[in-house]
Amino acid sequence: MSNFTDFLVKVDDLVWGIPLIVLILAAGIYLTFRLRLLQIVHLPKALKYMFKNEEEGHGEVSSFGALCTALSATIGTGNIVGVATAIGCTALGTAVGGPGALFWMWVAAFFGMATKYSEGFLAVRYRTIDEEGHVLGGPFYYIENGMGHKWKWLAKIFAFFGACVGLFGIGTFTQVNGIASAVQSFFDPNKEDTVSILGNDYSIAIVITAFVLAICVGLVVIGGIKRIANVSQVIVPFMAVLYIVAVLVLIVTNITKLPGAIVTIVEYAFGAKAVAGGVFASIAISMQKGIARGIFSNEAGLGSAPIAAAAAKTKDPVRQGLVTMTGTFIDTIIVCTLTGLSIVMMGAYKVVGLEGVQVTTYAFQNGLRFLPSEVSAFILMVCLVFFAFTTILGWDYYGERCLEYLSNKSKTAVKVYRWLYILAVFIGPYMTVKAVWTIADIFNGLMAIPNIIALFVLSGIVAKETKDYFDEKKKQNNK
Repeated sequence: MSNFTDFLVKVDDLVWGIPLIVLILAAGIYLTFRLRLLQIVHLPKALKYMFKNEEEGHGEVSSFGALCTALSATIGTGNIVGVATAIGCTALGTAVGGPGALFWMWVAAFFGMATKYSEGFLAVRYRTIDEEGHVLGGPFYYIENGMGHKWKWLAKIFAFFGACVGLFGIGTFTQVNGIASAVQSFFDPNKEDTVSILGNDYSIAIVITAFVLAICVGLVVIGGIKRIANVSQVIVPFMAVLYIVAVLVLIVTNITKLPGAIVTIVEYAFGAKAVAGGVFASIAISMQKGIARGIFSNEAGLGSAPIAAAAAKTKDPVRQGLVTMTGTFIDTIIVCTLTGLSIVMMGAYKVVGLEGVQVTTYAFQNGLRFLPSEVSAFILMVCLVFFAFTTILGWDYYGERCLEYLSNKSKTAVKVYRWLYILAVFIGPYMTVKAVWTIADIFNGLMAIPNIIALFVLSGIVAKETKDYFDEKKKQNNK
């Protein structure tokens, strides 16, 4: 198993090498300037649109419902476990990003907001409605309809990797593994109650978690986008607020450590505290881990969010693009930042022997000292469980839409995919943390490439129609 994991790590390093990082960042920078710093100028309007649904327009769910579906897929283990694995701990025995990775998450998120806007815009601009009245959209449709039918092969490549990301990456293994780790850490940290499965000993807490989670996921995903959106609209806002409040309390009660944490983040980001390999190597590793985990968390450039955005009840691509853009702001600029600050402030990234959710748990237990350690660990566990659960639901929807495109809307293929998805949820807890995150990174990178190509090609349409929209709004306001 270790040989297979080592092989995956090599593939991951190849996929998430300098070329892909440069490509994704270049797309965000290019779109930022073509859209005239839209993520700064129009962020207040985007936040306003987020809660104000349109009365007209075709679609299956409200704009807020579409955003919550997208956020359900983005706010997950990436915000709690992913940040911890990006910041890392030298005791893991692998090259890690250190606190500087959080800085590069910010950079990726800032430019990623322009990318996310473009994705949401194109999703509505090129979506289609089938004979049954279902709204269909996403990168595979704006690649085919926007770039031309001759590019359909690129759309199919995206759809294939998208289905794989849902089944083997973000959607199942990482989320379930994160849930299982959190539950075990809370209920059975020393693995006192175990059961043998295929020659390996697992905590009973993990076995029960896998079984219950698989049933819960099955009950929801069978209902499709409307049920997923309904569940997400309830869980996502509530859990996001609970988590944000908990971390803000941690930061405020340890406020004297905040300036030092910020200095540490910047120093590590630019190699001021270089580890083995020198300054350039430290910066490169920090960038790689930060950008990879940032994209894993907010999915800007990945092409997943536009699949949900296309289902929004709206007739305005610009408006939905702005709403979609807020997802990156909420996910990374707010939630990931809070997690990263708590880890750095409490020095959790330096503790030997901690891995994944254990790093964040350490930060909570030591940062919220006025609470019993069991209570702070329980709060984190509950947040992680619900975040990851909604991510599983959101990515099932994404994977199904990708498979529908690949199979020419075969209902049989979708049903098989759902059962495989539930099976993947069931077996996810039995995989190692390192293996599941490496697999997720690989499929993320492969999925992003076709989408980024489309964003470059269609950027002229995005820029022109966005400019025309705001010019028209300005004229109307001046009358």
